Amino acid sequence: MKLSDTMRSKQGRRDLRNGLLFASPWLIHLAVLIAYPILSSFYYSLCNYDTLRPPRFIGLENYRILFTEDPLFYASLWNTFYMVVIGLPVGLFLSLGIALLMNQKLSGMAFYRTLYYLPSICPVVATSILWLWLLNPEMGLVNTMLGQIGVQGPGWLVAPEWAKPALILMGLWGAGGGMVIYLAALQDVPQQLYEAASLDGAGKIAQFRHVTLPMLSPVILFNLIMGLIGTFQYFTQAYVISRGSGGPQDSTLFYALHLFNVAFLDFRMGYACAMAWVLFLITLAASLAVFRSSARWVYYAGESR
Repeated sequence: MKLSDTMRSKQGRRDLRNGLLFASPWLIHLAVLIAYPILSSFYYSLCNYDTLRPPRFIGLENYRILFTEDPLFYASLWNTFYMVVIGLPVGLFLSLGIALLMNQKLSGMAFYRTLYYLPSICPVVATSILWLWLLNPEMGLVNTMLGQIGVQGPGWLVAPEWAKPALILMGLWGAGGGMVIYLAALQDVPQQLYEAASLDGAGKIAQFRHVTLPMLSPVILFNLIMGLIGTFQYFTQAYVISRGSGGPQDSTLFYALHLFNVAFLDFRMGYACAMAWVLFLITLAASLAVFRSSARWVYYAGESR
C-alpha cells in the first residue's frame, strides 16, 4: 500500500470517528428514547403486563380482547372519529376563513391578527377550565347570553348529544394557530394571478376557487395531516372537562383517554400498548389515504401536470 493511501485511510477513519462523535447525542437519543420504547411497546402488547410483575407472553390475546370483548373500545373509537370527521374540518374551514379576513389591507390589521392568534398559545388546561365555566348549563356565560335573546341554552357538557359539539366549540377557540399558517401562504400568492383572472372576467368567488385554493392546497394538506394526527390523539380537553371519566354516558371518552385510563388507572400496560399500536395503525392508514388522494387536489407551483 502506498504512503498516500495509508494517509487517506487514516484520515477517513479519523473523519468517521469524529463524525460519529458529533452525531452520538442524536444516535443515543434515537436508540434510547425512540427505537427502544417503540420495540418495547410492541413486545408488551403481546404480554400480560401490569408493571408490578414481569411481563408474561400471551401472543395476540390483548388484540383479541380489544376487538371482541371491550365495548369501550368501539365507543371511544366512535367518539374519536366524530371529532376527526366533524370537528377537524370545521376547525380547518374556520382557520381559513379568519385568514382570508386577516389578509385584507386595512389599518390596524396587525392588532386583530394578534388578537386572533393569542388564544392558540394559551395553555390547554387553563383554556379547558375557562370553557368549563363558560359552558356551564346553569350559570355559564354562553347560556346566559342565549337567555337574554330568548333562547333556551342546551346542556353543553352534561347532555351526551351536546358534549362533543361543546368540545368542537372549545377547539375553535384555538383556530388562530392554523390562521397564521394560512395567512403566510395567502401572502405568498402572486398578485399577477389575481390580476390575470380579473382580466378574464373572474369574480371574487371564481378567483378564490381557481386561484386561492389551488395555491393554498399544499398548506391545506399540511394542516389536514397535522390536524388528523392531533385529533386521533385528542386527550387533554376531554380529560379536564370530564375529570377523566369520559362522561356523560361515555360521550367524551376518546380513544387516547380510554388508553390513559387502562394504562394508569387499571395498570394494564400490555393491553394499553396493544391499544396504542391499533391507534398508530389507524392514524397511519388515514394519513396515507390523505397523501394518496393529494395527487388529485394538491397543486405545487412549477409542477407540470
